Amino acid sequence: QVQLVESGGGLVQPGESLRLSCTASQSISGATIMSWYRKAPGKERESVAFITRNGATSYLESVKDRFTIYRDGAKNTIYLQMDSLKPEDTAVYYCHMLPPDSWGQGTRVTVSS
Repeated sequence: QVQLVESGGGLVQPGESLRLSCTASQSISGATIMSWYRKAPGKERESVAFITRNGATSYLESVKDRFTIYRDGAKNTIYLQMDSLKPEDTAVYYCHMLPPDSWGQGTRVTVSS
């Protein structure tokens, strides 16, 4: 079982930035895909961004051009750089790794003036 630990969430104002980190307890080099999901109050969990083993990325339409997912294999860490944050980005953000199918505990992001 891989342990994933997220960090970097917090309270920011609209237009500000945050960088989320997700560090795995083992190498991420074997992961086929690593993703960020989010769950907002009263909404279904949704995939925000993912990065594949060969570095391909994909984003939720509403975060394209504002969020960037990238990884540092040497640190077993993936990141989600979030710029121009909006109130609708408020959610708990979760890291996911596959394989094995592993989830982090989540980090809360609140965007409010």
